[in-house]
Amino acid sequence: MTKTRYSDDELKEFQDLINGKLKEAKEDLELLRGSLSHNDDHGTNDTGRTFNMMEDGSDTLSREEVAQLASRQEKFIANLNNALVRIENKTYGICRVTGKLIRKERLKLVPHATLSIEAKNAQG
Repeated sequence: MTKTRYSDDELKEFQDLINGKLKEAKEDLELLRGSLSHNDDHGTNDTGRTFNMMEDGSDTLSREEVAQLASRQEKFIANLNNALVRIENKTYGICRVTGKLIRKERLKLVPHATLSIEAKNAQG
């Protein structure tokens, strides 16, 4: 008989894994947000406007990059939260295209996956 869902023990194992990743992801997001809201304090050692303008240009780029990273992190957190909901519903680990179980190895690497490798490759 083919297994149609993961056992409660297996789901608990995934839940612990996801909660660990969620904790890390939230800490990372706080660090990113912290660096975004950090006031650019150049102190009194700046010499001349040219230096300030050059530095301001590089700050803008890095702030955009930080904002992008923060946005990606928020999406990752949402995906992990959705995975926790699927665990509660006991639908976690079931491919949304094939209806088959996603392999454990894949879920350990990508715990918020909703597609089996077969379905993902078919999309390609």
